[in-house]
Amino acid sequence: MKQITAKEVEAMLEKDPSLNIVDVREVDEVETGKIPGAIHIPLGLLEFRMQELDKSKEYIMVCRSGARSGRASQFLDYHGYKVINMTGGMMFWEGPTE
Repeated sequence: MKQITAKEVEAMLEKDPSLNIVDVREVDEVETGKIPGAIHIPLGLLEFRMQELDKSKEYIMVCRSGARSGRASQFLDYHGYKVINMTGGMMFWEGPTE
């Protein structure tokens, strides 16, 4: 599974704010702030909403610590999606939130 750090994602967003980011945290967690532009799909709904994602694009998966996004990455990878897990999750995010 491909991985990326929060710092690397932040640097990439500065160059390209149209990155495809999927936040798999629960609703109450996202209410505390998410990466600007991130798509919110709670992990429990990913199986039912994965068709909303485009297999030709690459997605950076995010959660609180990197564990749930890791599971989401494995699941989507198995189904033919291009994904990268953000290690450390939002606990290590120092960039802006919305």
